[in-house]
Amino acid sequence: MQDRSPRPEDLDPIERASVDELRALQLDRLRWSLRHAYENVPHYRKMFDERQIHPSDLHELADLAKFPHTDKAALRANYPFGMFAVPRERIARIHASSGTTGRPTVVGYTADDLDTWASVMARSIRASGGRPGDRVHVAYGYGLFTGGLGAHYGAERLGCTVIPVSGGMTERQVRLIKDFEPEIIMVTPSYLLAIVDEMERQGVDPRGTSLQIGIFGAEPWTQELRREIEERLDMHALDIYGLSEVMGPGVANECIESKDGPHIWEDHFYPEIIDPLTGEVLPDGEAGELVFTSLTKQAMPVIRYRTRDLTRLLPGTARPMRRMEKITGRSDDMIILRGVNLFPTQIEELICRTPALAPHFQCVLTRAGRLDALTVKVERRPETDPEVAARAGDDLVTAIKNNIGVSVRVEILEPDGVERSMGKMRRIVDLRG
Repeated sequence: MQDRSPRPEDLDPIERASVDELRALQLDRLRWSLRHAYENVPHYRKMFDERQIHPSDLHELADLAKFPHTDKAALRANYPFGMFAVPRERIARIHASSGTTGRPTVVGYTADDLDTWASVMARSIRASGGRPGDRVHVAYGYGLFTGGLGAHYGAERLGCTVIPVSGGMTERQVRLIKDFEPEIIMVTPSYLLAIVDEMERQGVDPRGTSLQIGIFGAEPWTQELRREIEERLDMHALDIYGLSEVMGPGVANECIESKDGPHIWEDHFYPEIIDPLTGEVLPDGEAGELVFTSLTKQAMPVIRYRTRDLTRLLPGTARPMRRMEKITGRSDDMIILRGVNLFPTQIEELICRTPALAPHFQCVLTRAGRLDALTVKVERRPETDPEVAARAGDDLVTAIKNNIGVSVRVEILEPDGVERSMGKMRRIVDLRG
């Protein structure tokens, strides 16, 4: 793999600032954001007043803990535009979640917000090793989902050539990678695996393509999967993090120099870790639920938004901003099986350590009487003999029992036996009724 580290002189000034300079900027911007939300969003005014807290009560960054949280239920209760803080005519774009579990969450952007988003996305691509002139194959979905357009405008801002393929039509994805020779691909990690499988079906050597960098987000993925991707494609695999309620992709990104967890762009997004049960703020280094407060958003400021993502905050390395450990899972994706808490990423980690098995899997929950049961459906690799794969399945049962502490059933499927996703992979299938 080529060295694609950015030069220090190419970084934004804030990426070279001291921690003290960063904290002073955050305090100034946090005061503005709290005041902007209180004065322009009825929901926040009501919540602050009920808590008997006012934006003027913020004297230091630690005072943020006194303010109430925001969650997805609040956004849905104010559907569609009740959380907007500017007049309708200043809204330049609207995005929304799929709304598969209820009303969608709607987010709005002013022209300045879009400019900020493009800037943090350009910074993220550059942190991943991207450079002006690189061709960027965007295989995130376009539309109300923030992934495709976020990647698109960030790549353009950096000076890259954008190939706006979107998701789906996997055969065409491979053909365009062969023909257009992009250096960078931006896609969910699960769909990247589907693209690689299609390359191999077409007789294309994944290690022989033009791709040098993959920027993967929208779903949790493990260090073991990073190693598999980097080995199969001979390219750098970087983690990007974001969520539409806070901005979209580009809230945090790994730096290619270190690949040690996404650095949060703290000049725009202030992070906290809280105990998911009590809401108490936890010190850096302790695991809990990630919470964000926007520092510069105009159209839709968010105050202490509960992401449900579980991680911990770590000191900065390649940048002064704090890092977030790779997401271990979401509190609402946690499976509680006979008193044991587990996440699909823990299953993925063990599968990736099993050479006979492919990293295509689903966790299927069922209930017999009053007992819940979990079946891990996982594919064998095409080159693996079915009998060898069956023995690997038995080994996986043992590994899950020994490492996670729960008994599961493993079902070995033929290649392509697990449904493929054009975007976020559905890892959990709950058939318990």
